[in-house]
Amino acid sequence: MSQLDWTELDAKAVDTARVLAADAVEKVGNGHPGTAISLAPVAYLLYQKIMRHDPGDPAWLGRDRFVLSIGHASLLQYIQLCLAGYGVEPADLAAFRTAGSLTPGHPEVGHTPGVECTTGPLGAGVSNAVGFAMAARRAQALYDPGATPGQSVFDHDVYVLAGDGCLQEGIAAEACSLAGTLELGNLILLYDDNHITIEGDTKIAFNEDVDRRFEAHGWHVQQVDFTAGGVYQDKVAELAQAIEAARRERRRPSYIRVSTVIGWPLPTKAGHHSVHGSKLGPTEVAGLKTKLGFDPEQSFVIEQAVLDHTRAQAAVRARAARQDWEDRFAAWAEANPESKALLDRVRAQTAPPGLSAALPHFPPGRKSTRAASGEVLSAIAAAVPELWGGSADLAGSNNTTMRGQASFLPPDRATADWPAGADGRVIHFGVREHAMGGILNAIALDGLTRAYGGTFLVFSDYMRGAVRLAALSKAASVFVWSHDSIGVGEDGPTHQPVEQIASLRLIPGLDVVRPGDANEVAACWAQILSFHDHPAALILSRQDLPVLDRAPGSGLAPAELAARGAYNLAEAVGGRPQVVLVATGSEVALALEAKTLLEADGLPARVVSAPCLEWFAAQPAAYRAAVLPNDAVLVSVEAGVTYGWAEVVTTAGRSLGVDGFGASAAAGQLFLQHGLTAANIARTARQALDGQTP
Repeated sequence: MSQLDWTELDAKAVDTARVLAADAVEKVGNGHPGTAISLAPVAYLLYQKIMRHDPGDPAWLGRDRFVLSIGHASLLQYIQLCLAGYGVEPADLAAFRTAGSLTPGHPEVGHTPGVECTTGPLGAGVSNAVGFAMAARRAQALYDPGATPGQSVFDHDVYVLAGDGCLQEGIAAEACSLAGTLELGNLILLYDDNHITIEGDTKIAFNEDVDRRFEAHGWHVQQVDFTAGGVYQDKVAELAQAIEAARRERRRPSYIRVSTVIGWPLPTKAGHHSVHGSKLGPTEVAGLKTKLGFDPEQSFVIEQAVLDHTRAQAAVRARAARQDWEDRFAAWAEANPESKALLDRVRAQTAPPGLSAALPHFPPGRKSTRAASGEVLSAIAAAVPELWGGSADLAGSNNTTMRGQASFLPPDRATADWPAGADGRVIHFGVREHAMGGILNAIALDGLTRAYGGTFLVFSDYMRGAVRLAALSKAASVFVWSHDSIGVGEDGPTHQPVEQIASLRLIPGLDVVRPGDANEVAACWAQILSFHDHPAALILSRQDLPVLDRAPGSGLAPAELAARGAYNLAEAVGGRPQVVLVATGSEVALALEAKTLLEADGLPARVVSAPCLEWFAAQPAAYRAAVLPNDAVLVSVEAGVTYGWAEVVTTAGRSLGVDGFGASAAAGQLFLQHGLTAANIARTARQALDGQTP
């Protein structure tokens, strides 16, 4: 775009957007009008002049991505979706923040057409934008590896609007640092530099030179000052030129500082922090309307000429962009039938045909579940080419590296340990757990690849916000967390997770998966990859565990039953079970030893392996009742806090766990200290049968 095509109707549409934002917040009585008013020309420029998108098909494969990291300014996006014709109507704007509306307080993916990801927690959208940019690069390498960079049908740009609050959050700094390292030239961040947060002028808490920070991150840096005088149309043209320069920069992500006055052109409150998150009041709204040439007595008015102009303009641009893209896509599909078949399968969310055959089978012996997970990933790499991932600087500990795969890195960042390639599948997130989570969520939402990311379970706390957003967004992110208990041993209580498993089970829509041995790991990976509408946490041991002998005649059920969430691993001998021992992870083997002790005393005992209570809860009631009968005493065993297990074992049962912190000592000593031994499990079961108080 050599020259900005900006008409009087465009200017009127921007003013209309400002007034609609004021009206919507005023009607509901709460919200964030200031940024939606002052950034109206920026958002309009993107949606009407810059971005490649199709209001008639929000999921069009060739679209650019837009992320509103300042999610509290959701009206900014909703109004543009309305003007462009995404199915959001003036009535939806009038229903802002009310039950059942298309316009909730913060953007929610899957709820409002045109919203790519759920934002609101500040900075999270920045990490999502980095993830979308990474996903585009990986998709191009997977489906169209021979294309000239920037010329593939899978190439597109990612735009993110961030504010002062976003850039104060650590997750944004983590993500932007990684984006610079990866040289994500398809990423453009526009920073609304208005010097305002809820508490007032940012100088009380935020005094850094943000431009220099982004230069240090390796970004292309530009500035456009909307506060330097002149009419705002002139500044829009300047911003359009800056965005074009950013689009031409393919070796670095781009940052554009857009200096604004929050709430401009409000007549008396522009620039004041009160307009950040409160309604303006009828006098101020009327003054804004009068200043912009609108009737102060009317609300939610969009002149038909304005709406016709914006929707027609968006539709014309979409048709032109799609015609060009569709022609190129058809040529690509004809030239790459195997890649097209892969794309169709991935988009249809069907299982890879070779996955089951590729899964390894582990012979009896000893192996940590983290090591088993690493072997599974390497074994299925060829069968699941869309899968990629890594860890937050713990690849060797988490076992998240697929053998023989290159790293997702620019060639000049390769090392002797980590060769790089255009088709790299190993992601080095660095020590950036929170950003890793947000990036994984965006890759999952993008839908053309599937990603996982690992760290130690105790550090899941560092990324919990992203995990919660994954569940809220129904993103099929896979979080791999190893070193799952006091079995960490000598590293001590700072590295020994205790409350994490129970707390993660509190997140609605998150599958918390803790396999009991290596073959359960393989079965659980297959089950996790079969889901595409919610996230999973795969929780793995540091220490070696017995690989159970499940051969016919062994008395142990096949590991494939782990997909049911809980199953009868070892049935009671000598009659109907009087005791059912329910265990997860490393404690499954202890429960089997306890079963032997109980049955030596004539007490028939069943062992239930329960790798995922969420999967188990989804089973038919009859199956659940058969696995956990109500006429037996239930005893749960898990090396974490016992909170939550009472619902499983009921009041007559018992729960063994770690209701306190660990210590720096050998793992075996710690298990003994906390009563996680076969002898104590059997003793506890006997006490429960006798009705003794624990």
